[in-house]
Amino acid sequence: MSISVKHISKSYDNLKAIDDISFEVKEGELFGLIGPDGAGKTTLFRILTTLLIADNGNAIVADLDVLKDYKSIRHSVGYMPGRFSLYQDLTVEENLSFFAAIFGTTIEENYDLIKDIYIQIEPFKDRRAGKLSGGMKQKLALCCALIHKPKVLFLDEPTTGVDPVSRKEFWEMLKRLQHKGITILVSTPYMDEAALCDKIALIQDGNILKIDEPKEIVKDFPKMLFNVGANNMYQLIKSLKNYKHQYSVYPFGEFVHYTDNRHNFNPEDLHHYLEAEKLTNIIIEKTNPSIEDIFMELAK
Repeated sequence: MSISVKHISKSYDNLKAIDDISFEVKEGELFGLIGPDGAGKTTLFRILTTLLIADNGNAIVADLDVLKDYKSIRHSVGYMPGRFSLYQDLTVEENLSFFAAIFGTTIEENYDLIKDIYIQIEPFKDRRAGKLSGGMKQKLALCCALIHKPKVLFLDEPTTGVDPVSRKEFWEMLKRLQHKGITILVSTPYMDEAALCDKIALIQDGNILKIDEPKEIVKDFPKMLFNVGANNMYQLIKSLKNYKHQYSVYPFGEFVHYTDNRHNFNPEDLHHYLEAEKLTNIIIEKTNPSIEDIFMELAK
């Protein structure tokens, strides 16, 4: 295993950030840690990259113990924190050269690893990092995390605040890096990105809710799920939440995702109820659950 986490816990005063977490990541796997802000993702990343010490449990990263071998781990992993943390007054090229020098290497020595990413920011190599766009900062940070050819790459919410096109490009870059044999642990609050991982762990309030492949996780949704639409979204949500048979009601794009308490649910019953609530253009259609639906169900 490239990463092995066993019964890790961490508290800040009376707040339990991580509560008895265990999971494993295979070598060369792209593993996603999926959850909202405050779920414990960053705390876990800091423990695994030797920046924090856990209260309980132990972890192995790249066959090294996070406590006993912390110095070796720092040479074996790349870490891209959630907040842009490069030197904003240095240029793109200066930042990259600096991080290469810290790890006793050069840009030229590992250029093949970062080439596909670096060529996109090379035209701006003389621009100060603080003047780059969000997407360009992200690519520079990834290059700096890769410049010493790490065995394991930790990416803490790398696409937060980035435009959709840059998000798509970033995940394409991750897939190419995975094909080069790098193990990747990435955290994200975006449920749609979960489907791009080989395996995911859903995390909430410091607890792992479920671990599996994305396609397997969605199979475990316990009820029939329906898209419900009408002319007035606000009134629709209000009416559905007041419906005596509702089990769950969540806005989902242009529809509301609805599940019913009854095993013999008839959509016509709901249709008549919504008509009585003065709603029009009513749509009720069965749909497949997403990872977001699974997360909402598990987090209830």
